[in-house]
Parts: sequence; structure tokens; C-alpha cells
Amino acid sequence: MDNQTVLLTGVTGFLGAHTAIQLLNKGCKVIGTLRDMRRAESIKQVIAAHTTEANRLQLVEADLLDASVWYEITKGVDYVFHMASPFPRVLPKNDDELLLPARNGTLYVLKAAAANGVKRVVLTSSSGAITYGVEKSRRNSTFTENDWTDPNNTSDTSPYFRSKTLAERAAWDFMEKDNSGMELVTICPGAILGPVLEQDFGTTANIVIKTLDGSTPAIPRIGYDISDARSVADLHIRAMQAPQAAGQRFIAATDYLRFKDVADILRETYPQRKIPTLVLPDVGVRLFSYIDPVLKPLLIDLGVERRLDNSKAVRELGWQPIPAREAVLACAESVIALKLV
Repeated sequence: MDNQTVLLTGVTGFLGAHTAIQLLNKGCKVIGTLRDMRRAESIKQVIAAHTTEANRLQLVEADLLDASVWYEITKGVDYVFHMASPFPRVLPKNDDELLLPARNGTLYVLKAAAANGVKRVVLTSSSGAITYGVEKSRRNSTFTENDWTDPNNTSDTSPYFRSKTLAERAAWDFMEKDNSGMELVTICPGAILGPVLEQDFGTTANIVIKTLDGSTPAIPRIGYDISDARSVADLHIRAMQAPQAAGQRFIAATDYLRFKDVADILRETYPQRKIPTLVLPDVGVRLFSYIDPVLKPLLIDLGVERRLDNSKAVRELGWQPIPAREAVLACAESVIALKLV
């Protein structure tokens, strides 16, 4: 992989920073995009703390909805990791606030990459593009890469999941018509935990933070397939390198954990902390969501166990993900060290 040039969109994100570190350690030159160059120095310092190859990192400012900028920054690039996508903590009033940057930004990146001879794009999608928009009878199921979220079923999707689904669909539609020879792979992670690298942390780290800091008096009856950021980054790189990955989707998830399981893991490791034990009835979560809008996106998962089958990535790409328990504990250790709790 030495001297390959990789454009990585969203380098300041939780997954983006972890992926940049691994690419740099493998000898790649990384061009990382960010929305505001005022973040450049801080993210450089974060990445440099975890690799001796930070001199291979170049940072550029790019707006997802500025089509022209992508034609410039994809010149001379071998591979693109498109990770940038809006992920709000609170549901937007209008779906377009998420949909337009996610879908149109993806298409702008793909068009520019194809025009400039990029070999392969690895697109970060989401398990949210796989497991939602289904009838009640199918929600407690195990899903594979052959499954797709139905964005028209608004009772079993959130604006974020609809945006990720429509963006990935648009990417595959684009590839059907593209004759440049460029290849596409999509990676669909579960809830991403693992070590937080800076105080500007990923949204899903709140699963651990809210359990550790005493702000959650009771546990909602919710769970997700957990992914460690380090393993998700590794799968992206495997998908970039493996010839057989071209034209494929891969689930990046490890083990299904309920929030109660997360609390039990943390209580065992941090017995001095006030970790909640009470499981909140579903009706209580719904009522509390009117007070705390951060809970709104979680309501479609109350009392439901949507599980993911990661066997394709394991079988075809030799992926060996970090267990979910380790992802939880690594996240906890890091947020305590960063004084986020």
C-alpha cells in the first residue's frame, strides 16, 4: 500500500480519524477533508498522537454540496473513502437537512472520482440502510447485505436512516450507468464505539457516556449491533485492497448488545460509579422523549432486536473484528481519560 493516495472525506469524524491513522501507518498518503480549516490543527495533533506518519497527511477544506471542489481534490487520487455525512444528535425538522448533503454529496464525490480515474470508492453507509422500514413481524430478525431499508416506511425509519439509505441507493444507481471503470464498495457499520480520540466525540459514544456519568437513571429496552471504530476502519481498508470486494456491500458489526448489557459491562469494570440497573418501561421512554429530544431517534428500536450477520466480511475479506465488550470498555477508558465523564 506504500505511496497510494487516498482521499478521505470527513477526517475529523470519529471513524474518519481512526481510518486516517491506519492508512498512514500502512504507508498511504492521506488527503483528509473537513468543513472548516479552523479544525485542521487540532485534528492533526489528534492523528499525530497515534502515528509517526502524520507528515503524509494533507488537510483540505471541502463542502459536500460544492460540486466543483471535488473535481479538484480527486485529481491524482488512487482511492476515495467517502465517510462524510451529517449525523445530528437531534432529529431535524426537515428531512432535506440530512438527505441533500448525504445523497447529493455522495453523487458529487462519485462523479468527480470517476472523471479523474479513481480506482475504487469505499462508501461508508450504515446498518440503518439495511434493517429498517420493515413490517413489525420482521423487525426481530437477523439481517444481511441483501436486505435494504425501505425509506418510504416512515413509521420504522428515522431521517438519518432514510438519508443513508437513499445516499447508498443513489451511489449504486450511479455505478450502473458509469463506464469509467471505477469500482464501488459500501460498508455498513452498526453503532460505532471503541476509543474516543478527542473531546469532539462521535454521537454513538453517548451510549457509554450517558451510562457512566449518572445522567441516565434507567435503561431503555434498546440494543444495537456494536462495531469498534478500529475494526470498521480495518474493514474499509480491506475493502479497498481486495479485488473480490468490488461491487459488494459489507456489514461491519460484531455483537448485539442491549443497553442493559452495556451497563452490566461497565458496572463490572467501574463498580464505584453509579451505573443504572433499572430498565425503563417503553411508555416511560416515549414520555421522556418529549423532554429530551435526543431520545426521539431511538423510539423505533424500543423492544426490538434487529441483529446483523457479519459472516460475509469475515468469510470473504478475512475480517476479525474486535469483540463488542472490548469496544465498550475501550470507549469507557478513553472518555474517562479525556474527562468527558
